Amino acid sequence: MKLAAVTIDCPDPDALAEFYARATGFERSPDSDPQYIELTGPNGVSLGFERVADYRPPQWPGQQTPQQCHLDFAVPNLDEGEARLLTLGATKAEVQPEPDRWRVLIDPAGHPFCLVIDGA
Repeated sequence: MKLAAVTIDCPDPDALAEFYARATGFERSPDSDPQYIELTGPNGVSLGFERVADYRPPQWPGQQTPQQCHLDFAVPNLDEGEARLLTLGATKAEVQPEPDRWRVLIDPAGHPFCLVIDGA
């Protein structure tokens, strides 16, 4: 078994796909449509963005609306990675449990995601 895709619910697949395309360099699939947009990355792994009616963003760290899952992205430098993603439209979460080890950011649709130091 190998991971093929991660799909994220959102109110506007086009806007969220654009954010993640700019953040990761993944390419938009020509099979995408207004309800589901797919970005393809290395080794065929993809990120999907699916339109959901009455979408409610997760609340982090609170659990009024749980996050269900989140993405981690490895970067060579936390400060530089954070700065770049803030210019693309992310926001920094108020709560930062271990900011020297990872940073919690929020994507434009309200999903928390983390930046971690690239250990490779």
